[in-house]
Amino acid sequence: MQTLAEHEEAKRLLDIGAPLPVVGLADIRESLQRLSIGGALSALELRNVARVLGGGRVLRRFLNAHRNEAPRLFATLSTDPSLDSLAEEIHACFDPDGTLADHASPRLRELRNEYQASRQRLLARLDDILRRHEAIVQDSFVTEREGRYVVPMRADAHERFPGIVHSTSASGATHFVEPRSVIPLGNRLKVLEADVQREEHAIYARLSSLISDQLPSALACADALSIAEVRAAVATLAVDIALRFPTLLDKPALHLVRARHPLLALELEHVVPSDLSLESRRATVVSGPNAGGKTVALKALGLTALMVRAGLPICAGDGSECGLFELVLTDVGDDQNLHKNLSTFSAHITNLVTILEQSADGAIVLLDELAGGTDPREGEALAAGVLDSLCARGAAVAATTHYEGLKALALGDARFTNASVGFDSATLTPTFAITQGTPGASSALAVARKYGMPATVIERAERFLTRTEHDFEKLVQRLHDERAALELARTRVEHERRELQDAKAIVLDEITRLRERDARTVNKETEELLARVKRAREELRAAQARLRGRKLDEADFKAVQRTIDRVAADVAIGGELEVPKEAHVVTKEMAASDLRPGNKAYVPRLRANVEILDVMGPETRVAAGAIKLTVHTSELRAVTAPAAAAPTHASIRMTATITSLETAVQTRENTCDVRGLHVDDAIAMMVTHL
Repeated sequence: MQTLAEHEEAKRLLDIGAPLPVVGLADIRESLQRLSIGGALSALELRNVARVLGGGRVLRRFLNAHRNEAPRLFATLSTDPSLDSLAEEIHACFDPDGTLADHASPRLRELRNEYQASRQRLLARLDDILRRHEAIVQDSFVTEREGRYVVPMRADAHERFPGIVHSTSASGATHFVEPRSVIPLGNRLKVLEADVQREEHAIYARLSSLISDQLPSALACADALSIAEVRAAVATLAVDIALRFPTLLDKPALHLVRARHPLLALELEHVVPSDLSLESRRATVVSGPNAGGKTVALKALGLTALMVRAGLPICAGDGSECGLFELVLTDVGDDQNLHKNLSTFSAHITNLVTILEQSADGAIVLLDELAGGTDPREGEALAAGVLDSLCARGAAVAATTHYEGLKALALGDARFTNASVGFDSATLTPTFAITQGTPGASSALAVARKYGMPATVIERAERFLTRTEHDFEKLVQRLHDERAALELARTRVEHERRELQDAKAIVLDEITRLRERDARTVNKETEELLARVKRAREELRAAQARLRGRKLDEADFKAVQRTIDRVAADVAIGGELEVPKEAHVVTKEMAASDLRPGNKAYVPRLRANVEILDVMGPETRVAAGAIKLTVHTSELRAVTAPAAAAPTHASIRMTATITSLETAVQTRENTCDVRGLHVDDAIAMMVTHL
């Protein structure tokens, strides 16, 4: 649904700290409708329109900046950019205090200036009159009566002062007189005032005409802001009471996980959640003790169906699935009406008749205490018939009951499912949790005992119960006990599973740590090996320098030979100067019996012989000379012959890499042939070749 998706985007924006920019704005749709029939707007209405258009501009820019996070809101709430200039023009015509500015038109500025000048002349004339007639004036101030400027005169002296009396004081001691000499000035002031008002109305009409030219866009902007305000309010509500966006189904059904009544979630800090399910052509019979939450569960189902239809997130947990129901039909509460001559039972029957007429595929029906208020046996039969008929018509039904016959329907008809509200027999209090699949005991006597019913009455009531009723109550209680035991076992298994997962995570972390340590060790030993190779090269160059230009005696020859042997031993891995030849390696994996510390193996990836140090299941720790590392056991190959013996001085082939030795291919570049040469010449050629 588009609406649900838009609410989800608004919630996502709120979660990332970018809520929709909505503020309290006046509803201008009525004003805009008046423009459509040729009316003009007042100053306040024009300013409200300008504020709304400005809000549309802010909303459009916000959505453009967040179009990737809210593509549906961007498509739905974007406004016409051409309204920006209209909003600016309206704002420019008003001062910050809301009055029409003088610069709204040149004519208005001219008229207001002339009006102010005339008013100042009039007031100056009246002040002069007050000073000249100080003996007969009541007070030394100028006031206004009926839109004319007047002076207060004593009642016994106004006949001696020429002018027009416009009003008198409440006591009659003062008459407010407009002097005859200022009447022309007052008349001119009234004319200018009327001219100013006409010019202001002309400006209002002009601005109204500009809005009328873009009336569809202005209406769309007002609607967009209204929708944005709703989306923002729903997002805030979703955060406040942990509403969730369900997975939508293509069929009328409800599968709610940890559902709660939304009104209870608003009022209470903690509400007991329950798993609830409804499907077309199926009925759920909810039973259990009074005041256990059966009716609340029905209302939660109905409100959830209506919230999904309205595109609202639901008061349930993650993993809930909801389809769309076309009708929500209910019979909840007591509709007894003395004026309509309806008893409790007849009122319920009237509602049931209407519900049966409207029920069809795509309707959800919620019935509280179905067929109550009459003979229990006949009411039970009637209730079973109603449920059967509703399921046959395709409705999804949830009904609460205390009838044992309805609880037993699920035993022989797959269309019916039992559900029950929990009851703690130890404390005689309901748990309010809904359990699917098992009926609930009414526990009427236990509840009555809890609310103070005398014990003698309870004992007598128990004697009136039939053996069948006793057996049924015991069976239901046993089912609840077994389910509680299974729930405890499931909780224990889940706890153990989490512990195993935590242990597995610890082991994996330890393996990762060991691998990182091995990698650091390899890097360190590689650096040391490179340093040794560098020192060896320097020593060989020094030996070469001693050999140049002079003939060696036996002592010098032995010294150079010792230097070469020391260098060879220093740079070799494991003291070997040659790599095992491929002919000595078997390509199949080593047998499990050969995987023992101390045995030799060959690793093709390293192209080197290794010594097994420790076998750790699928991985094996090995040593390749001075380097220790961990390889997968499947990489180890059996070695059928020992590595080649140490080389002679006549021919030395040596290939060194950072992490492994590679078998050298004999070429002109890597071969030094000293056959037929004297010893000193051979040594000099060998050193030069290195």
